[in-house]
Amino acid sequence: MSPSDGATRLVVVGQGYVGLPLALRAVDVGFDVVGFDVDAERIKRLAAGDSYVEDIPDDRLHAALDSGRYEPTDSPDRIAGFDVAVLDVPTPLRDGVPNLSHVEDAASVVSRHLRVGATVVLESTSYPGTTEELVAPLLEQGSGLIAGRDFHLGYSPERIDPGNPTWRLENTPKVVSGVDKASLEAVRSFYGRIVERTVSVSGTREAELTKLIENTFRHVNVALVNELAMFAAELDIDVWEAIDAATTKPFGYLRFTPGPGVGGHCLPIDPSYLSWKVRRSLGQPFRFVELANDVNEHMPDYVVRRLALAFNRMGRAVNGSRILLLGLAYKRNTGDAREAPGTIIAQALTALGAEVHVVDPHIVAESLPYPLVDLTAEEVRASDATVIVTDHDAFDYELIRAHAPYVFDARNRLDGPTVERL
Repeated sequence: MSPSDGATRLVVVGQGYVGLPLALRAVDVGFDVVGFDVDAERIKRLAAGDSYVEDIPDDRLHAALDSGRYEPTDSPDRIAGFDVAVLDVPTPLRDGVPNLSHVEDAASVVSRHLRVGATVVLESTSYPGTTEELVAPLLEQGSGLIAGRDFHLGYSPERIDPGNPTWRLENTPKVVSGVDKASLEAVRSFYGRIVERTVSVSGTREAELTKLIENTFRHVNVALVNELAMFAAELDIDVWEAIDAATTKPFGYLRFTPGPGVGGHCLPIDPSYLSWKVRRSLGQPFRFVELANDVNEHMPDYVVRRLALAFNRMGRAVNGSRILLLGLAYKRNTGDAREAPGTIIAQALTALGAEVHVVDPHIVAESLPYPLVDLTAEEVRASDATVIVTDHDAFDYELIRAHAPYVFDARNRLDGPTVERL
């Protein structure tokens, strides 16, 4: 990639579900973009115009490559000369403790090419204080420069929602922050070219907490309706009808629905960053988060338990039965199986002796330890139970209704005499 005349050189570290859409949006608005990732196989696919992110079709990736302003690379040397660097790397948990090794590695790589006047932004979700307490010292140590004095540093939480056709990167408001006023202005100015609206907050800790509030809000409310669903089943109450009725209230209520568990990076992981920070800094438990974790983490086990009870009523055992799981991705209409409850359900059923088959048009077969099959009448009839784990729109629900001997529906997509809902 040869620099365009006067174009801002942007480096996006991490070319996954967050980094790749940002990189290509930046190309669209005129940046020269280096997409850096340590995964050589991922970079090879990008260079060939093969997108692994469903929200980025191959033709859009080809257009970015053909423009000459997008360069995917795993070479740290290609980072040199950047004006803006954005860190979009994973922040997983390891034994319940935040694992920021990817952030540390990214900051260290970027620091070696940091120049006076450049801007660095962290987008990865983490606990309040990460930008100033972890990223800033690493950048300063590797560059010999001082954050706020020699270069701009800020935090802007990602708000990517895979598979959402309405709210995309460019029209979702972007929270921005900086370690000082000049950094805030630099970060705001950068995102002002990327998105339609920016929302400035006074500091990086406030921006970091913003992301955790958003995901903790969802996590706690999902746990609430999940526990309600379990109690309602015991009380022989239709929780789905009650939720539909509650949703008619035009004020003071937001709709959340039960499911087989939570997945992706956000709900199973992000609230725990906040809980860990509170316990570490204040010595107190964040009770709402820890309770929500307990409820949501046990939902896959609850689904398996409900299936076992259903088999008992039918005079059968799970052992030796054939069970068809519909959807292994954590979210409908996506192929993202990170932390997916369907994987836990499949493992538990296999451990009980079931023969598990999976239908998911968004998942690559090579990544599964279970047979990936097509949704056909023959496959449904041959299964002792069909379990709707993820309600992809691509599924033919009428076919399932017509041919399945028994359906356990964890997503409220079907009804009928052979259907049991969560």
